[in-house]
Amino acid sequence: MRGDFLLKDDVVFLNHGSFGACPREVFEIYQTWQRELEAEPVTFLGRRFAPVMKQARQDLAAYLGADADDLVYYPNATQGLNVVIQSLAENLPLNAGDEILSTSHEYGALDKAWTFVSEPRGVIYNRVELAPPFTTAEEFADRFLAHVGPRTRIVYLSHITSPTALRFPVELIVKRARALGLITVIDGAHAPGQVAIDLTDIDADFYAGNCHKWLCAPKGSGFLHARRDMQKLLRPVIIGHGWRTTPPGDSVYVHEHQWRGTFDPAPYLSVPAAIEFQAHHDWARIRADAHVMATYAMNRLIDAFGEPPMSPPTTDWWVQMVAAPIGRCDAGAVSTRLYEDHNI
Repeated sequence: MRGDFLLKDDVVFLNHGSFGACPREVFEIYQTWQRELEAEPVTFLGRRFAPVMKQARQDLAAYLGADADDLVYYPNATQGLNVVIQSLAENLPLNAGDEILSTSHEYGALDKAWTFVSEPRGVIYNRVELAPPFTTAEEFADRFLAHVGPRTRIVYLSHITSPTALRFPVELIVKRARALGLITVIDGAHAPGQVAIDLTDIDADFYAGNCHKWLCAPKGSGFLHARRDMQKLLRPVIIGHGWRTTPPGDSVYVHEHQWRGTFDPAPYLSVPAAIEFQAHHDWARIRADAHVMATYAMNRLIDAFGEPPMSPPTTDWWVQMVAAPIGRCDAGAVSTRLYEDHNI
């Protein structure tokens, strides 16, 4: 399938998780949207914008097992989760001594976002050290939720982690956390396209994801999903014309968050094309093939360095990307050698 993408022929592109890669035909649709916008900007943003964005939300919502009125496009999961983090800090509110419970496997930018709102309020951002290996979902949930304390207000963790590539059992964690009266915030940056997602089944209070990684949509396409009963806690970080719209339309949540001033909506409008591309190419098979290849690579690394795996080699724990311990080394030197000597 390499010819279906725009990647340079001499690059061994194994880092799909950071920024993704867009198929040629999806990128062409993306440029078609941009050209339509530039052909008549006032008509497009003034008249076309609302109905085409609604259709794009409906297509993504169907793919994610959600209601389109509970879903808003954001450029990336980091921006969407910042809306959640800053809103919860102000509107719960979070007070001195309250705790956000998380893990040592989270994405650095979001660790910083939680720290940003926690430090001035005296809130505790508790990044629990959970060391592998992991065995079962129940074992992981028991180890993690054993750290819930009397002042714990929020549980935050990744669906698929950035630094360790592990797929956490978010469905189980959310269910058990809600029974304890806790708010759940899930970072799904690496999940869409890499695993099948049913947001209704996961049932997190807040879930943000990226479409430009494993779903192969253009750069700058992500989303924020909020449970209907929790949307009242969210406030848009940028106040635009959507705030206090009269009449409010189908969803106050969508109106308040969707229009953030002039921007290029082409990445969002191209997400349905990325979904269609993967459906056409039987992406469940692609994921399965990628898992087989990743398992092979992981086993080679384990054999070479003698370090134990982080989890069983099943899709319950990881799918298209996997982390393998290689012992102490100069990580920068390894990365430089892979790139400069082998174009990896």
